[in-house]
Amino acid sequence: MKAEIIISGFGGQGVLSMGKILAYSGLMEDKEVTWMPAYGPEQRGGTANVTVIVSDDKISSPIISKYDAAIILNQPSLDKFESKIKPGGILIYDSYGIINPPTRKDIKIYSINAMDAANEMGNPKAFNMIVLGGLLKILPIVTIDNVLKGLKKTLPARHHSLIPMNEEAIKKGMELIKEI
Repeated sequence: MKAEIIISGFGGQGVLSMGKILAYSGLMEDKEVTWMPAYGPEQRGGTANVTVIVSDDKISSPIISKYDAAIILNQPSLDKFESKIKPGGILIYDSYGIINPPTRKDIKIYSINAMDAANEMGNPKAFNMIVLGGLLKILPIVTIDNVLKGLKKTLPARHHSLIPMNEEAIKKGMELIKEI
């Protein structure tokens, strides 16, 4: 099994964190992983993306031009990456940041209303974990148990009290995701 994934959106949406958690989770399952972030000079509000590869076998290069799956969280990212998904691949998007929805017919397209769900949960910062839950429902490349362990690794100890809320958000995302 090998999954080549791009996660892209605005800085501050948890794009890089999602990728890092996926990478740590893969490591905990003794898989080969790469995590390659790319972002503009802006800390929040600029564009950010991360490429994550999780594989049972050695990864020859972290640089890829076509993806098995894309998580798209804003219109500029959709414009840039929709064409770079392999035929038969997966595109997941939150309609909150998308004006013109995806149009390809040779990929599976899923929508997740993560922003609305995060607001309903009373925690807008749960947004990225809801989206991650949606990805894991469709492409179970790592287990939720290892995602929670990955959260422990990536979150500072002072935020470990948020792990149960993040677990709830992941499960919420698994419920919300739907194919278009």
